[in-house]
Amino acid sequence: MNELLQKIITDPDINTLLNAIYDGVYIVNRDREILFWNDSAERITGHRRLEVMRRHCADNILNHIDEDGNSLCLNMCPLVKSMETDKTLEAKVFPLHKDKTRFPVVTRISPIKDSAGEIVGAIEVFRDITKDEDLRILQEKFNKLIKKYVSKTTYSEIEKRAKTGLKETPSMRDMTILYVDVAGFSLFAECNDINDVAKMLNEVFCLCEVITKEFHGDIDKFMGDSIMATFIDANDAVDAAKKIITELATLNAKKAKDGKEQIGLHIGINSGKVLQAEIGTSERKDLTVLGDPVNIAAHIQRMSTPNTIFLTESTLSRLRNKENFVFHDKILPKGKKEPIAVYKFINGII
Repeated sequence: MNELLQKIITDPDINTLLNAIYDGVYIVNRDREILFWNDSAERITGHRRLEVMRRHCADNILNHIDEDGNSLCLNMCPLVKSMETDKTLEAKVFPLHKDKTRFPVVTRISPIKDSAGEIVGAIEVFRDITKDEDLRILQEKFNKLIKKYVSKTTYSEIEKRAKTGLKETPSMRDMTILYVDVAGFSLFAECNDINDVAKMLNEVFCLCEVITKEFHGDIDKFMGDSIMATFIDANDAVDAAKKIITELATLNAKKAKDGKEQIGLHIGINSGKVLQAEIGTSERKDLTVLGDPVNIAAHIQRMSTPNTIFLTESTLSRLRNKENFVFHDKILPKGKKEPIAVYKFINGII
């Protein structure tokens, strides 16, 4: 046996030090014969020292596999790679416990060199990360779940806050607000089963959400039978509204074929400076946008013809392509001194 390895495995002081380490530690020679197995390795794997000493990795005692299920002990051993490349390697692997169950460990492997610089073996330090993995999986499930109930902007802000500890500060932003509301919803709800009502709303909301994300927008909130979405670019908001109407026409054609009631949508769009801030109580808050542009967008939506896009001059002025928009009317919303020009989108399907 190599003199250095002999010293490591027989020196009582070194043994005491290695056995005091909370992580599992084992040492192999160039032939991957296991020469040392510390107390924590026994605790973590269930394999006693006498069961593994003088055995080889190729004996497949731990039967390591990687995250893709590939066997490592026979063909892709990290110990071999570390010794061949003279590099320290880290990996997440899944050894086989003595009770025949697999568990995740994060492992770090380094080559051992003698005084002449020759690689004579390797040391592997591994930690059971079962609890960490359980927490990670739970966190991913929670993240996926919470994304269903808050806007993309709110989720991103929560994530940033959790990492930095910074508090949200209110800010003024130039944004475009898109309101979508189901036409005749109250009558539909009165005349149909509650399951059909919920199904119809989910069809509309799903359609709007997918398209909003496609055009770089964010669903700020669902309100009864209405949706409020925000966009940085007015062109994206209008393009999203156009596609919503196009996809709605396809959905309605299918409904007509099936003899089902068709859906109409009121759509209103407005642009301007809005206040983006956390609104709520100490127990629950909502990151949302407020201000006249939001209120006016809602007003425009309420006055719009079903399945037609209505927008303000403020939004029209931000568009690269103003074709197919015609003047509709001037309105004077409550609290405004000057009337607001409203435009209507017209094309073959509207």
